[in-house]
Amino acid sequence: MAYDPSNIFARILRGEIPCQRLYEDHWALAFRDIHPQAPHHVLVIPKGAYVSFADFAAEASAEEIVGFTRAVGLVAGQLGLEAGGYRLLANHGPDSHQEVPHYHVHILGGRPLGPLVLRPAPAA
Repeated sequence: MAYDPSNIFARILRGEIPCQRLYEDHWALAFRDIHPQAPHHVLVIPKGAYVSFADFAAEASAEEIVGFTRAVGLVAGQLGLEAGGYRLLANHGPDSHQEVPHYHVHILGGRPLGPLVLRPAPAA
């Protein structure tokens, strides 16, 4: 899938759409999700044009991967989530319900999240 520069995260990166920024550096931007699923629900996006984790892992430079990964950890720490724990989530493609075709990681925490409930596959 080709990267679409008109996606909402690309527009946020260009400053065309506002967001509640929590962190920004050369590699990543972190901001609050507009439909939070936990007391702390933050999205961390790389500044490069990557559609998914697979795209990011295959095409990003080592510096981008390290910078982005460190940004995710730094944001979780700044939110005070280390002691109680948190969940990282990244969706890939339509079966996972990826809504924005720009690689991003959700940081969720601030309360017990419970087990990740996976539904059984439908019978064939």
